[in-house]
Amino acid sequence: MSNAAPPVKGTLPEGATTEADASRKVREMFSQIAPRYDFLNHFLSVEIDRTWRKRTARQLCPILQRSEAIVLDLCCGTGDLSLSLAREGKARIFGADFAHPMLVRAKQKSEAQAAASSNGAQRMLPFLEADALRLPFADNSFDLVTTAFGFRNLSNYEAGLREIRRVLKPGGTIAILEFTEPPDTLSGKLYRVYFREILSRVGGLISGNYAAYTYLPKSVSRFFLPTELAALMTQVGYVSVDFRTWTFGTVALHTATR
Repeated sequence: MSNAAPPVKGTLPEGATTEADASRKVREMFSQIAPRYDFLNHFLSVEIDRTWRKRTARQLCPILQRSEAIVLDLCCGTGDLSLSLAREGKARIFGADFAHPMLVRAKQKSEAQAAASSNGAQRMLPFLEADALRLPFADNSFDLVTTAFGFRNLSNYEAGLREIRRVLKPGGTIAILEFTEPPDTLSGKLYRVYFREILSRVGGLISGNYAAYTYLPKSVSRFFLPTELAALMTQVGYVSVDFRTWTFGTVALHTATR
């Protein structure tokens, strides 16, 4: 495993000069694209994003099957991973995000899923507004903290890892599902053309927010390689750090234990 130094401190949207600027711009950006967020996620990924979340939930089944387990899905957006986690087991799932319009949609989806479940087996999930760098939870609160495609948007990655570690119970698990730059193969080159040129234009056109979908590929290119994120997690104090890449190396799931 590489011990390379992390290349960036946190996300850097266009025009941001401080961590506070970056955080504010990210919140505003995701609040603005919330109405078309789900449609674009599924459309632009050709529905593969659903598979990534389901696969992540299956990987975490040993924890999710424990009825006493308490799970936090951080940067939950519209709740897709939260709902996938809930379908896999009996654990208590909480979703948190700092973009209020995203949470409105997450609650609506949870209500619809609960209503559609047989015999009311699927309960509604609690979603709350919270900043990932200043969580309103006590130390040692959760058995599992997950985040899907949200960690990359934090204004300070090391601070985010430390805050997650604070709220995890000793022996608790962190799971980060995130985009990453693929290897420099033919499939990787084709993916970059799609991701940087086609996706940004189509996403901007449909959402009406070109800045958000230009930000997406730029944020991925600035983000850690899988070995670099693993090294930072180890540096922060996590143990049993591991990762696996999927779909030609375009996404990575990192797991570790406090």
